[in-house]
Amino acid sequence: MIESSRVCVQVQSFYVESQSAPDEDRYVFAYTITIRNLGHEKVQLRSRYWLITNGNGRETEVQGDGVIGEQPSIAPGDEFQYTSGAVLETPMGTMQGHYVMIDERGEQFHVDIPVFRLAVPSRIH
Repeated sequence: MIESSRVCVQVQSFYVESQSAPDEDRYVFAYTITIRNLGHEKVQLRSRYWLITNGNGRETEVQGDGVIGEQPSIAPGDEFQYTSGAVLETPMGTMQGHYVMIDERGEQFHVDIPVFRLAVPSRIH
């Protein structure tokens, strides 16, 4: 979990065995993110940036508007939760990044997304 003075981000990841094909180097992971507005004014998530690193160290950058097709506004004290996914060629990897958000005054700020692990449960030691 990472917390700024305005926004708290929590991440939970899990392996999706039913959609994975290890024999074909396809490992599917899902992650659920909860974004909580700790501030005193509404904020809006405008864009995201991800750095995805597989178990071999290969990095992939992903960026775009909003999350899951939305640019949610989050009122003070409220939260927004969504689930998305990533496909790796290795049974372990990491993700990290940031959100670009704006406040009610139109001021832009970044919220870091902490590094979190993507791992097939049997591969965690």
